[in-house]
Amino acid sequence: MSKIGKKIINLPAGVEVQINVSELMAKGPKGELKLAIFPGFKAELTDKELQILPPAKANKQTPALWGTLRALINNMVVGVSQGYEKKLELEGIGFKAAVEGDNLILNLGFSHPVKFPIAQGLKITVVKNLITISGIDKDLVGRTAAEIRSLKKPEPYKGKGIHYLGEVIRRKAGKKAAGTTPA
Repeated sequence: MSKIGKKIINLPAGVEVQINVSELMAKGPKGELKLAIFPGFKAELTDKELQILPPAKANKQTPALWGTLRALINNMVVGVSQGYEKKLELEGIGFKAAVEGDNLILNLGFSHPVKFPIAQGLKITVVKNLITISGIDKDLVGRTAAEIRSLKKPEPYKGKGIHYLGEVIRRKAGKKAAGTTPA
């Protein structure tokens, strides 16, 4: 039995769920998302409550897939009702970011500006040194934030680079000045 898979998903007001044989669609005020249901699993909808039922023939992977499917569906429901947001912070002299059309332009100390294409379904805004990524798909928002961060990871000596807002960067001491010691 899966502890997470057994939990019932409560649907907030304004969210509609449609269940086909192998697909589930969630529609809300922010948009709509689709998800393919794993073979053998079933989804039951009863007045604003959604329950995931495992297949009758269980194997070793059934509890893991059950919990995963329930978590993915819950992420869809939260996404179409509230949305997701990640914030990245630029730290370093001369590091800048700007949104131009469908691209995020980053000046990260390289000899050229870095153009990062913005995926469809995402909204990226830049205020001073803070990049905000928002959208309804949790996976897409998180993956995009990770890809932008990987362009210039924070270095451990001065902390320069791109990091998540509130992320703690472990600092290293660096070189000490060599003193004159008698030989």
